[in-house]
Parts: sequence; C-alpha cells; structure tokens
Amino acid sequence: MAERSFKKEVAQLKLGDGEIFEGEGILAVTKALLQSGVSYVGGYEGAPVSHLIDVLSDAGEYLSDLGVHVENCANEASAAAMLSASINYPIRGAITFKSIVGTNVASDALSNLASAGVYGGAVIVIGEDYGEGSSIIQERSHAFAMKSQIWLLDPRPDLEHIVNMVEEAFSLSEASNTPVMLELRIRACHMTGSFKTKTNIKPKISTVNKLQSSLFEPDKISLPPATYVQEKLKINVRWPEAVRYIQERKLNEFFTGELEDVGIVVQGGLYNGIIRALETFGLIDKNGISKIPLYVLNVTYPLVPTEIQEFCRNKKNILIVEEGQPAFLEQAIKAFCHDLKLSTNVGGKNYFPLAGEYIGLVMLEGIGKFAADHIHIGLDTKPLESIDYIESIKKKAAELLGVPVPPRYPTFCTGCPERPVFSALKLLQKDIGPLHISADIGCHSFATLEPFFAGNTILGYGMGLASSAGLSPLMEKPVISIGGDGGFWHSSLTSGVASYVFNKGSGILVLLKNGYASATGHQNIPSSGVNFKDQPVDMDIESALRGVGVSWIKTIPSYKVEKMIKALKRAVKDDTKGLRVIIADGECALAKQRRIKPLIAQKLKLGKRVVNTKFGVDEDTCSGDHSCIRLSGCPSLTIKENPDPLRVDPVTTVNSSCIGCGNCGEVAHAAVLCPSFYRVETIRNPGLIDSAFYFLRNFFISAMQGRRLPNHLLYPSK
Repeated sequence: MAERSFKKEVAQLKLGDGEIFEGEGILAVTKALLQSGVSYVGGYEGAPVSHLIDVLSDAGEYLSDLGVHVENCANEASAAAMLSASINYPIRGAITFKSIVGTNVASDALSNLASAGVYGGAVIVIGEDYGEGSSIIQERSHAFAMKSQIWLLDPRPDLEHIVNMVEEAFSLSEASNTPVMLELRIRACHMTGSFKTKTNIKPKISTVNKLQSSLFEPDKISLPPATYVQEKLKINVRWPEAVRYIQERKLNEFFTGELEDVGIVVQGGLYNGIIRALETFGLIDKNGISKIPLYVLNVTYPLVPTEIQEFCRNKKNILIVEEGQPAFLEQAIKAFCHDLKLSTNVGGKNYFPLAGEYIGLVMLEGIGKFAADHIHIGLDTKPLESIDYIESIKKKAAELLGVPVPPRYPTFCTGCPERPVFSALKLLQKDIGPLHISADIGCHSFATLEPFFAGNTILGYGMGLASSAGLSPLMEKPVISIGGDGGFWHSSLTSGVASYVFNKGSGILVLLKNGYASATGHQNIPSSGVNFKDQPVDMDIESALRGVGVSWIKTIPSYKVEKMIKALKRAVKDDTKGLRVIIADGECALAKQRRIKPLIAQKLKLGKRVVNTKFGVDEDTCSGDHSCIRLSGCPSLTIKENPDPLRVDPVTTVNSSCIGCGNCGEVAHAAVLCPSFYRVETIRNPGLIDSAFYFLRNFFISAMQGRRLPNHLLYPSK
C-alpha cells in the first residue's frame, strides 16, 4: 500500500504517437522507459525516485500485456544485479534507486557490470538527493561514475527533454556497451509539464516472448585475465564510442548569446536556476534567450574535448556552475583548456560556494559576482558583492512572511508507534543510567533529535547492529542497537544479525516493526504480508531471526510503554551471552489512517456504529510540569494559558490532531506522572444500548453534581 496511488495517471502510459502527456517528471520517465522498449525494470524505494516503482506496480496489468517484468528488489544491490540480463543478450533493462547511499549499496554489482560491459541497453535512474532538502549524506554520484566508467546523464529539467534523454541513454549504452546513469534531482522528479508521446515498444525479448537458449561468453566474466582486457576495452573502445555518440547526437546543448567573450558551462539539472538568475539581472532578451552563451552538459561524464574547445576558443572568461564537491567539471575543463593551449580564464568555485545546494539566492550571488567582474554593458551587479545586498533580500522575504518561520526539526508523526519505544528508552536510562545507542536509517532516526536524543551514531541503512560490533565488547553496559523492519530485510539480517550470531556477540537489538518502508512512501516489504502486486507472502521477522540462530526474542506491542521498559530492563540485565532481540510491533500510524478511513466512511454511509477515541488533559489536575511533553514529544501535545488565575504555569493540552493512540497516557502512567490524561469516546450512529447508557450516565452525573455544595459554602470567607 504505497503512500500515493497512480491508478488514474497510469492510463497515460498507454498514449500513442502524437498524443499529449501531462503529469509529473517521474511518471514521464516511466513512459519513456516503455517507449524505449524496456524488457525489465527493478528498483529499491528511495526519494526522490520512489514513485517510479509505485507507478509500475499500479500499471501491472498493462505491463503484463507488454511483457515487461517489474521487480521490487530487496535492496539496491539486488536491483543492480538485475542488469546482468543485459550483459549477454540484446535486452534493455532499467533500475532505479536513491543516490548516493543506494549507489554505495549497489557498488559491487555496478563495478562488475561496468567491467564486463553490456550488449543490451542498461540504464540506472538515480535520484540525486543532494542539498538542504536531502535526508542523506552530502555526496555526488559523479565520483562513482568516473571510478567505474559509467556514463552520467544530467538532463535539463524539461519533460520533453528528459523523456528524450531516457531514450538516448539506452542508445548510448548500446553504442558504447556501457551502463548509463541518468540522475534526476527532486525538482525534476516532481515538476509537472507535458510532451508529445510515442507508441510504446513491445520488447523483442519479454515475459511473453522468452529466450529459447543461453549464451556463454568467457570474455564477459569478471575474472582475470578477462578483467585486464575489459579495462582496456573501457578506455580504448567504449569511451571513444561514447564520446562519438554524444557529439553526433548533440546530447549536450549550445545556446548562443550576444556577449561572445564570456560563457557559462552548467550541469543540465541546474539549467532552470541559471536562467532565473540571468533573467533577474536582465541578461535574458525579450525572446527568453540568454545574452551569455551557455554550454549545457546533459552528459556530465564523459566530457567531449572538441565541444569544450569549440565553446572556449574565443572566450576570455567562462564560468563553471557545478553543484557540490569535488569540482570535477571545473578541474577537467581547466585541464582541457591547458592541454589545448587556450587562453580562456576558467572560474567556478571562486564565485560559488564550495559545497551545498545552489538555491536561488546562491545562483544570484554567483552569477552577479561573475557578471560584475567580466561583463561591462552598464549592468549594475556590484551590490551583489556586498553582504548588505544579500541581507536586504532576506529582509524583504521576512517582511513578506510577516513573522519568523519557527525551526521545524524532523520528528515522528502524531500517533507514530515508534515514539513510545523511545519514551521507554528514555525512562529506562533515567533508572539505570546512560547507554550507548547505535541508531539506523529510517523514521526511527528522528529519535536522535529532541526530545529523545537516542542515538550516538548512524552508519547506514540496516547497519545499526553491525555498527555496534566494535564497541559492544569494550563497554561495561550493553550497547542497544536500533533497526526498522525495512532495514532488517534490506541488509541487517545478514550484515548485523548473522554476523553477531556467527561471532558469538552479545548485544541488544530493538526492531521497530511498522509493516512498511514508511519513510519512502509506505512501499510493501516482506513483513507487510503481501508484496507490491498484493500477492500474499509468508515471511516474518521472528522466523528469520530463529533461522539464523537467535533464541532470545520478545515481541511487545509498541504502545505498551510499561511492558517495553520491563523487556528492555530484562535484556540489559540478562547476563547470558548472545543477541537479545525485542520486536516492537505497531503498524505505521499514517498507513493505518489511510487504510481505515475509507472503511469508516463506508460504515457511516451505511449507518453503522463508529467509535472515535480522543485523549485530553484535565486542566484542574495538570501540574504544568510538562514532563509528558518531554517524554513523548507528540505533535498533538502543546500548551495553553492556565485557566486558574492563581497559577502562572501554562497547562498541557491535546490539540485536534490527536488520533487516539493512547501514547500520552501510557507514558504518564509508566513515568508515574500526574493523572491528568483522560480518554473520550465519541460514538456516531449510536444504537439503543449506547443511547440508554448516555442518558443513564447524564442522570447519575447530574444527580451527584446536585448534591455538591457551592464553593462559597465549602470555603467560607474569613
């Protein structure tokens, strides 16, 4: 059950010649794959390309008719290994995952694939998740492409152009017998637009037209001496063929401009930002054409020396706009200019930040400084060199906002079943002292932030337990490792659990089982019970743990804070050697709400009884200590002014976002806090029994209230 359904949009995948497609970038990429005659597609969920596999799963029936095989892979390595189908046979295949972390996981398979080379086109659609909106470490895919000689495409953000580059990627791959990466930034994935479609190509080799025999080629095996030959083929044959194809097909774009002594070289994905900055400075004419010549690198690796020579030959100064570090393009183009004995002065990181995302303000500052130094047509860009000008832009933005935007740290959703687990961990450490906690990638990594601060390190997806192996034997108290069920199936079962058992390690693993790969949009995983085709899957975490030799396993409902504390205490104090695993079982609250809301709506429509649970805080009882907030951190818990004029401390209140999970009350009970939380059940479409109880309760309450003396008689004035 993915976060978003594409059932309506997938109808556009069937569009034929000359029809108009309208929609998001990632859906357009999916259409481009089908127009290219792809035979198989695999991938692992990860922003910003998660929806590619979601789209294909929603289009399952149509893809079956075409004979296209789709695989929701166990991890990025298994996705990359799928491309081996294109090594020996004329089969076009594509895979997708998040970069750079996904590329790291897939690196072994990709290195072998690049060494052997491919016969059929092999395309890797990677989500280049770099910048302030990213959820991962800040690295670029460019280094990996250079290291393994995989060609890297960075298309200009325009749907028609992106679709064309997907088709060209397959042809480039086949022309050079090399896999091709096509990187898409988050803006490209989610931008909307339109393009003229082509009729989808039924693959010649498919699930409905299968290969009848196998082919063995010793030179395609990545073992010596074949690997030495493969390396020479990479450099002496495949690379020149790729350069020739890029140049002949004009994959990179030249835009001429009237200011011929300067120029800008830009990564394709940054083209729109450059155009906006040039427009701000009046460096775009009335027809939308840049006055500064542009060389747009839709292929950032390999570079084409003759194109660089052509662009730089008569220019005094050029600017390289390249996001991130190292400055691969700047260094390479400087080297080309030196070797070609060109007198062109090459700038880049001297005008732009060495690292970080090139957002609008950064583009303005960089282009402004370059223009101030090298463009002399009366353009006033000097103010951009002063901090005062940048501050004035920020001041204008603040005025438009009206009030400062409060900082919003990543946190768990309201009702998240993982929140009470970390409340339990916090309460445990209050009792027995601080523990080292090895965190992991996933929603649960938010626990490293306030109010829990539970997590000393994060080393990679599914690596929480594995990262404890070096420290655990060296600490007096046991190390607690955190993991989710997504990370467990991704890599933790082998790299962490199996390794611990094999090495007779002693430690504690807390597995948060919410039933989905939640952080990337609720894609199904083995512990979901069904796969992405809604086929039942008989796989569970406990059986897998016992299968590799774990015997100490406790499954606790996530919301039972007191039970969780007891289980954690027992695991910490257990002197027996070995791995102790606690499975915190609770379905993702967002997924659950999406699942049950249509069912509730249907019940209400039919006039059936529906009970909603909400929690509240008794203002008279609340002490104003707010420990409940510090121990829970639920977004539905906030504060308001104390209604008692004699008390100054604000009281806790529960806002309308509460979904009735009960965590606040559980935490208050486990921590022996004030008994101010109460539970309310609202019944819609009540039956006769409900109505009878309602009138009976009201009668009893009214009768009891009638017996109570007025306050002025209880507390007479002196």
